[in-house]
Amino acid sequence: MNNNNKSQQSRALALALLTLGATSGVHAADEAVIQQSFHPYQSDKPSFAGLNTGMKINKGNVGQFKEIIDPAFYDFIDKGWVELEVGDTTSFDLHPNYVEATRQHMDTVKLGAKPGEISGAVAGRPFPQEPETNDPRAGEKLAWNYKYGYNWGDSAAISPFYWKFRDMNTAKLERTIKFDFHFLNFTRRVNQEPKPAITPNPSQLFRGIYVNVLEPYDVRNTQLLIHRAEDDLKRDNSWLYLGFQRRVRRLATGQVTDAFLGSDLMIEDFEGYNGRISDMQWSYKGTRFMLMPFYNHNDLTLDSETHKDSDGYQVVAFGGQGGCFPNITWQLRKVYEVESVPVDGSHPLSKRVHYMDAQTFTVPRTVSYDRKGSMWKTFTIGQAHPDHHLPKNKGSGVSIDDSFSMVDIQAMHCTTGQFKGQVDPDMSKPEMFSVQHMRATGN
Repeated sequence: MNNNNKSQQSRALALALLTLGATSGVHAADEAVIQQSFHPYQSDKPSFAGLNTGMKINKGNVGQFKEIIDPAFYDFIDKGWVELEVGDTTSFDLHPNYVEATRQHMDTVKLGAKPGEISGAVAGRPFPQEPETNDPRAGEKLAWNYKYGYNWGDSAAISPFYWKFRDMNTAKLERTIKFDFHFLNFTRRVNQEPKPAITPNPSQLFRGIYVNVLEPYDVRNTQLLIHRAEDDLKRDNSWLYLGFQRRVRRLATGQVTDAFLGSDLMIEDFEGYNGRISDMQWSYKGTRFMLMPFYNHNDLTLDSETHKDSDGYQVVAFGGQGGCFPNITWQLRKVYEVESVPVDGSHPLSKRVHYMDAQTFTVPRTVSYDRKGSMWKTFTIGQAHPDHHLPKNKGSGVSIDDSFSMVDIQAMHCTTGQFKGQVDPDMSKPEMFSVQHMRATGN
């Protein structure tokens, strides 16, 4: 072998070793991103001066914790409307199949030219990398993480679901509505069969939401169906079945921002944000540690009056001003602050500020502002650990929506929600998510 051949072989070997090293480095870097995204408390739990597990934050001491409480809830405590009990920060591990899907596809995901366009997002969390303040589309990426999150997993039901309408000044309970809510992902499925998608899917749907009113009599059998397309640029199709009219009508686009059944919620408010990415301008405002409503349902003192069934399950109790605040514990958690501004100038809100949980990508706290820029409504969605809830939810890897409170600060009114969330594929069959099912059920 001549020196030239030896030299070529040496260069080839060196190149191969460099390539291997680089590849290993890439894999290591990707894995570090995965661990940071899905296990942020693995090596260290967040802390704040003077904050201790089991303590109560109230009007007397809230001033020292202003940095870790959102401005709306800080005002509530400062006014003496509610106290906040601090719980230990715990890990809400999502299902390993969702984490693995993220690992497999994280390097292929790209935003399109305009909001609402995305490619390569097969399944899992599209953008597990830490957001960067110098990235003008960081807020949009976080919004995609929420939309394609493991919120209710592949499918789940809230059955039953109690909404209570309350006067905050008098604590008068004005109305109670009992619902069933059902959620189903048609695509991006990682755990429940069929995977990765339900077929056939001629309308190319991503997600369906189906709601049926059980009580009281005057609105019984009112039904809501929402079809969200895989293509974010396509508008949702929504239908309402009114039991007293015995007919289905399609909802106009603007009706998703109307008060739903006289409550303090719009359809667009569901789950923190129930709309298209392309309907909002998204801005990332920073990462911070904040107290957030995360808890173990089974460790709480629960409401024995509203609901108790054969398995002994009880819903979250409420107290505070007007009975508008859930009696739960709050954890110090890593949070992404994201602002969404409606593209449509006629929207009733000027903006929402979402406090997204960095581990689960649920949206446990949202503060909404009216067209004048004044604080208007504030939304709390309590997150229960699946392993400390119903037996069927154990091991599901779903952060369970378990209570809510929508407070209209200006009207001094609230709507509260008490859940029996169930991760059970048999409760949300694909055939339920059709107009034909609404008609058949209604009649």
